[in-house]
Amino acid sequence: MTVMADIEHPTDSGPLTVHDIEGIPNDGRRYELIDGVLIVSPAPGRRHQKVVVRLSRALDDACPPEYDVLVAPFAVHHGDQIELQPDVLVGRDEDFTEKDLPVPPVLAVEVLSPSTAIHDLNTKKAVYERLGVAAYWVIDPVEPALTVFELDEDGHYHQVGKAAGDEPFEAERPFPVRIVPRELLGRLG
Repeated sequence: MTVMADIEHPTDSGPLTVHDIEGIPNDGRRYELIDGVLIVSPAPGRRHQKVVVRLSRALDDACPPEYDVLVAPFAVHHGDQIELQPDVLVGRDEDFTEKDLPVPPVLAVEVLSPSTAIHDLNTKKAVYERLGVAAYWVIDPVEPALTVFELDEDGHYHQVGKAAGDEPFEAERPFPVRIVPRELLGRLG
């Protein structure tokens, strides 16, 4: 993780804001902001991207008209100190603007990479939980495996499913869809 030195932000002015990172040039890295702290991730690898493409296709094919499926980079904003870019997200169609999703998605998906796994499994999971994202999926493209978390009535994530290899996961939230982890890798599986 690196922080860009060319972000104009005086050291004594407090946490970074969404406005502070708007001008960062598109250099292939992902820039996210969690509680004013900049998280920079390198460009993802081939297996990661294959999973993102195939998962987004599967979700989009099953998606009812009141929802939309998008892939990173697409910003989810919460206030001026949180900007997340899930690898794949599902939101209510009426909630999207042309440039962002200003409310929590109904599903956020992160595909693990060596450089992002700790954040995806801990930091980002905690932020998605805090924001009230109803379902959070984590996919390991190496195993391959899908782990599914959903909010309980108290607003805490609980693992409600796991599928590995050729095991199917029959999702009900946010809509019915069948996911087989190995199939997400296509020819790489």
